[in-house]
Amino acid sequence: MKIRNRLTIISSVTFGVVFVIAALIIYVSFYRSSEKRIYDNLQRISLLTAIYYLERDELPLKQHKQIRESYLENTKEVAVGIYDEKNQVAYGKNLSLKSITPKILQQVRKNKKIRFETDKHFYFGIFYRDNQGDFVVFVQSNDAEFKAQNHELMVIMLIVLLVGLLVIYILSLFLSKVAYKPIDTIIKQVNAIEASSLDQKIVNLNTSDEVQSLVESYNNLFQRLSDTFKTQKNFINYISHEFKTPLASISGHLEVFAQKDRTPREYQETTEKVLKNVYEIEEILNTLMIVSGLKSEKVQKESFRIDELIWDCSDKIAAINEFAAARLRIELNVKDENSLTVKGNESEISIAIYNIIENAIKYSDEPVVITLLLVKNKVQIKIKDFGRGIKEKDLQHIQETFYRGSNVAGVQGSGIGLSLASILFTKNNIRFQITSKEQEGTEVVLTFAKL
Repeated sequence: MKIRNRLTIISSVTFGVVFVIAALIIYVSFYRSSEKRIYDNLQRISLLTAIYYLERDELPLKQHKQIRESYLENTKEVAVGIYDEKNQVAYGKNLSLKSITPKILQQVRKNKKIRFETDKHFYFGIFYRDNQGDFVVFVQSNDAEFKAQNHELMVIMLIVLLVGLLVIYILSLFLSKVAYKPIDTIIKQVNAIEASSLDQKIVNLNTSDEVQSLVESYNNLFQRLSDTFKTQKNFINYISHEFKTPLASISGHLEVFAQKDRTPREYQETTEKVLKNVYEIEEILNTLMIVSGLKSEKVQKESFRIDELIWDCSDKIAAINEFAAARLRIELNVKDENSLTVKGNESEISIAIYNIIENAIKYSDEPVVITLLLVKNKVQIKIKDFGRGIKEKDLQHIQETFYRGSNVAGVQGSGIGLSLASILFTKNNIRFQITSKEQEGTEVVLTFAKL
């Protein structure tokens, strides 16, 4: 069942229950109020009847005449009976032998008054002491009008309940349609989103309520899914690219080697070439394991000169691209060279810094400045380039594995360098900060812990 229909039914049932309870309270209150009013009137008539019949010999003629007129006016629709000490009808008539029993008369004499209701009548009796003796005065009233009023009230309430339920149901359907229109819009937009367009956001409805929060949550979810798919795609591209060259080299060497018999020296040379490619694949896998956190061995700390490590990275870059290495400018702003000694895993730190320098050269045609200095007795390295920079929206994601900025089109890369560097710096207790401005350049600051 749809939520809209469920809420419509719930609202209708709730209205029905509340109305039935309210109707029951109203009915009971009306019943008791009407009953009390009838008994109060019968009590007044009982007293008037006693005065009319029993005080006739003591009242002036004029006053008794007024009482008689009042008595006749009030007893048109009631029957009266006055019983003496022998339970005989002294005045009026015997109302009902079944209702007015000796036991009832005795109760009136004991309690001074009584009231009760039978199937068709209301009765009210009072004890009245006169100079002629002790009497019990009973008044009987037909309850047909009382029952008719109650029945009419029940019918009216039933009609109101049915009409109210119908109106509530129709209004609930209409209001739920209006209230759930934004949700229907969201559902249509979500159904229109495909795997290739996960970064497509749901239109902002500006409802300033829970629906708006839902839209924002959906957009955030889809953005994360889109980023995940991009990461997976970049991962596949990275693996395909990095594994392709060594695997092609291995298969090429083996194919050529298998064409004819070889000398022991040729066996050795080919084996060394194949092993080199195998080690290259192993290095790629180790890198991936470090990035994914699967390889989490303890850092083997050792002391080494950080300036020498920087020069080693420069030499590696020069071995690959002399022109790129020529754009490196290393500035040593430290007077005491011994203060450049740091602790950590030299191999891991070398990999991380090499990736940072390689990125700086890759995305900048201007010189890249590497500055070594001391800040509060801590070794600090600043690597600054003046290239294309990183967009502000990309800056918060650059340490995510396989994430590449939106302005790096045309530049080969895997999106793994910065994430790997970040992991390695964290493992070696090196503070890693990066700031960038689009079209102005990027600066990376590395701060080493004190020895």
